[in-house]
Amino acid sequence: MAEKKIIAVVGATGAQGSGLVRAILEDSDGRFAARAITRDASSDKAKALAALGAEVVEADVNDKKSLVRAFTGAHGAFCVTFFWEHFSADLEMAHARNMAEAAKEAGVAHLIWSTLEDTRRFIPLNDDRMPTLQERFKVPHFDGKGEADAFFREAGVPTTNLLTSFYWENFIYFGAGPQRGEDGVLDLTMPMGDRKLPGLASADIGRAALAIFKGGSEFIGKTVGIAGEHLTGAEMAEAMGKALGEPVRYNPVPFDVYRNFGFPGADDMGNMFQFNHDFAEYFCGARPLDRSRALNPKLQSFESWLAANKDKIPVGPS
Repeated sequence: MAEKKIIAVVGATGAQGSGLVRAILEDSDGRFAARAITRDASSDKAKALAALGAEVVEADVNDKKSLVRAFTGAHGAFCVTFFWEHFSADLEMAHARNMAEAAKEAGVAHLIWSTLEDTRRFIPLNDDRMPTLQERFKVPHFDGKGEADAFFREAGVPTTNLLTSFYWENFIYFGAGPQRGEDGVLDLTMPMGDRKLPGLASADIGRAALAIFKGGSEFIGKTVGIAGEHLTGAEMAEAMGKALGEPVRYNPVPFDVYRNFGFPGADDMGNMFQFNHDFAEYFCGARPLDRSRALNPKLQSFESWLAANKDKIPVGPS
């Protein structure tokens, strides 16, 4: 039997990376082996991946030499950055540059870069429809990734750009889920008006990435967008209500109200929702559902995701 090709996965204990590691380990084809890259191989999450059969390797995205070592011998690499740990688009770009240069030095044959649009191509910095953040970004956690696309091209790494969507897990872990109002009714607050928002289960990112690695040269030099469904806020609220067994009311607040909610990153998230709203036709079109299902036949719908995760959504007592 041919030796398995190694896929090195940055952020292997995070939402996207762990999904890919598990997809590789569960794949009946068995043509790839998973190298889980993490800052701390002694963490519980890293140990769990090792127990499933992954090779766990320590590396730090701040240290290019450690990344070169982690990528060496790998056929493929999955690269993702961690904006919400530090809230700096500039630092995110520095990490992306380290990954691009390390992958080139290590001779990686196929790299998947988990990226997002640079919204400044749609809303220039001098456009006052939304505030400029961190001095030179509109949506920092989008723009830094989009600007970093160039680093992989310049390094000459055979790359597929993977455009992801709003994680439905944000309703569990990011405080985006429904909150109980003064009248006792659950409100799902999102400044999306009546526009559709592409969303997906984070595990499905890993399954799509595995399909891209399997496709190889078919996807190199391409940008691939994925989503599980395109849903309005009202549609998500209705589905949540059915899953939770009580009404969920959609609360489409204005963008400025959301930007001033006061939680860390509220201004960035408010700008993100405005971009998604104002350019919804483009944003959904870049993440076609038929292509997503072709990559991942196990693609979850919002309804199926809710069925499996409704008890994890923190809504408080009725």
